[in-house]
Amino acid sequence: MKKILPLLKPILLSCSVICFCLFSTEAVAQDRFAKVEITTERINDSLFVLKGAGGNIGLSIGADGVFMIDDQYGPLSEKIKAAIAKLTKDKVKYLINTHWHGDHTGGNENFSADGAIIFAHENVYKRMSTDQLMKAFGRKVPASPAGALPMISFASDLHFNLNGEAILAFHLHNAHTDGDAAVYFTKSNVIHMGDTYFQNRFPFIDLSSGGSVDGLLKSINQVLFLIDDETVVIPGHGSLSTKKEMTAYRDVIMTVRDRVKMAIAKGMSLEEIQAANPSKEFDETWGSGFIKPAKFIDTIYTDLTKDQVAATEEKEKE
Repeated sequence: MKKILPLLKPILLSCSVICFCLFSTEAVAQDRFAKVEITTERINDSLFVLKGAGGNIGLSIGADGVFMIDDQYGPLSEKIKAAIAKLTKDKVKYLINTHWHGDHTGGNENFSADGAIIFAHENVYKRMSTDQLMKAFGRKVPASPAGALPMISFASDLHFNLNGEAILAFHLHNAHTDGDAAVYFTKSNVIHMGDTYFQNRFPFIDLSSGGSVDGLLKSINQVLFLIDDETVVIPGHGSLSTKKEMTAYRDVIMTVRDRVKMAIAKGMSLEEIQAANPSKEFDETWGSGFIKPAKFIDTIYTDLTKDQVAATEEKEKE
């Protein structure tokens, strides 16, 4: 036994360190959510925006029930319900996800347990029901539990007639992900963009989830054609916005995309392009979010060269 103990000590110490790290990480996460406050901003008599941690929540309240867009992280559900309870005695009846990421769908199971019917694009269901890998961050995301999955999926668009509004949810193809949806309240002239729009920030384009730079630009142009100067735009992250601001967002993405494309045509490597800093005049403002300039350029480069990389890999197999 005395001979075994010295051998066990490093193992026990390692286990202790691992357990400490696991519980410390969990404690940090719980502490983070414990400090989050859910704030409410009124748009008009029936529409609101809730903010906390994660994507902006859209809320329609009226005679037909509570219609909610996205639900942030699971640990915040009770706080979100408390914020809604200050506006209405009704629970959430309808819930639509703008895409599959956890900061927009993390509360699905909790709201479903209260009777909410969950809607989303069919690719949201596909991604949430299977294990995913977000390559941009090297993060493995396990499949969501059955109770968190959308109950009703749509391929192109979905119409709701609720609370005196004709509400249109429509698919934005291969933009932030392959399952994005914008939600447009036609009477109120308010649109929720999900994460296809990061206000005054470089976007996160999840290439491993079917997102693309050109798809994002096409989707933004599609929405800009639909809305007008009076439209209230709810971004996935950021403050209430306007068509003018979203046009500037489109122009920044397009400018940097075109510069990277030209550099690729000249045979420049990713490192050379990053050193040339094609986004330099935008970095101070637009690079202040969690997607920094170098990461944004990396995303564009990776997306624009994917066919070339695939062709090279195919040749190497021959």
